[in-house]
Amino acid sequence: MNIIEKTDEEILALAHPMWADLIKYSNEGNYGAFTRNFSSSFITGANEVEMGKQFARSDLAKNLSEDYSYLGMIRRGEYVTVLYKVINKKNNSEWLGRLVLGYEKDKVRIFGATLF
Repeated sequence: MNIIEKTDEEILALAHPMWADLIKYSNEGNYGAFTRNFSSSFITGANEVEMGKQFARSDLAKNLSEDYSYLGMIRRGEYVTVLYKVINKKNNSEWLGRLVLGYEKDKVRIFGATLF
């Protein structure tokens, strides 16, 4: 199955809870829970030591507002990118969040997640 064949509503029903989990577990610094929906290729590239340092040092990673805004969706190849506006609770700065979803072994997984 290809995720781009799903309707926007079906994709958002998958994406929003995954994004909410990323925010929650990033704020908590819980690496294991944060990465639980990552694809095997994304988890391989997510160095646990470096991610731990990011959680420990980054005010952004620990101060994300749970009140995010959905901005849009881009379908490309076998992946869909869902875009969010996220607020840093500490200084009220705005960030662009990117969540890339696709299928791995018949299960929707995260293939990319970034804040810009």
